[in-house]
Amino acid sequence: MSYRIFNRPDRFAEGWYWALDAAALARGGVAKLNLLGRDLALYRGEDGKVAALDAFCPHMGAHLGEGNVDGCRLRCLFHDWAYEPDGRCSDAPGAAGGVPPSSARTSSWPVTEAYGLIWVWTGPEARRPAPFVPELGDEDADWSHGSSFVKDCHPNVVMINAIDAHHFNTVHHLPVKLEMEPRTRNENNIEFANTTTVPTTSLLGRLIAPFYHDALTYWMSYWYGSTGTVTLGPDFLHFHILFALRAAEGGKTEGRTVLVTRKRAGLHGWALNRVLLALTNLVGSYFAHGDTKIFRSIKFDLKTPLAADRPILRFIEHLEKQAVSPWCRPVEPAREPAEA
Repeated sequence: MSYRIFNRPDRFAEGWYWALDAAALARGGVAKLNLLGRDLALYRGEDGKVAALDAFCPHMGAHLGEGNVDGCRLRCLFHDWAYEPDGRCSDAPGAAGGVPPSSARTSSWPVTEAYGLIWVWTGPEARRPAPFVPELGDEDADWSHGSSFVKDCHPNVVMINAIDAHHFNTVHHLPVKLEMEPRTRNENNIEFANTTTVPTTSLLGRLIAPFYHDALTYWMSYWYGSTGTVTLGPDFLHFHILFALRAAEGGKTEGRTVLVTRKRAGLHGWALNRVLLALTNLVGSYFAHGDTKIFRSIKFDLKTPLAADRPILRFIEHLEKQAVSPWCRPVEPAREPAEA
């Protein structure tokens, strides 16, 4: 079945996409980046703010990523023309009186920083905040970066794996029965929360059941079909993992994981968080390792949906309704996903 956005190499939703690690771009630094097929020049001005511009100078097409930061603007290496964070050329040496031609501007794109990552919005105006851990909300969080990875399939397919309840039994051999209840927060964000309790038919189940008052905590929150957070763990201690994905050449996925916990005060709080983040990394690595073989060879095509696949169908339906990024070519009319 063909879709408007889902699992398409040439389509993606308008939204925030991970671009670079924030630490990779110091004050006065410039980076060349191809993000979702678009060439960009990112730079951090002397005020510490990051700007993202279309890469090629409108004068003769030199790559602005080869340029130099001048205060809060970026100068092209070729003829020293200067571009402001909004893409406007403010100085054009060689032009009459140094006044730039009226057409001398390049497109700029909204940028934000969160969890030590630089994010770029793939449209003219950001309408939503960058992805975050819902349980922590706007409060200050502690985090560390986990692995960077490449998967041999589309980011949307990587995303739905986490709401494929049955594979936790067949791939990860966990004695749990998950039922993922969807809830749409807005047109760009959908959540899936498990509603079942811990089964006590196995020794492991009987050991961990006392740590859950109600349902087994497993909670996904997805933005733009490409970035998500997972919250899991016993009632007294939740682990949070953010996974930022983007499509890469050859139908692959580039990914970055961020381990997140509640910020705790003082030296003891900092030390405790280092332990908790390390444990979070172990949890994430366990699940990632089990899924590696799947992502290495899957050619996703949901021909025979079952009742257990309804969360996946809801994810596809939600993504298909989102605005397509203007970075993409015009799209054909949408088709409805199959029903379970």
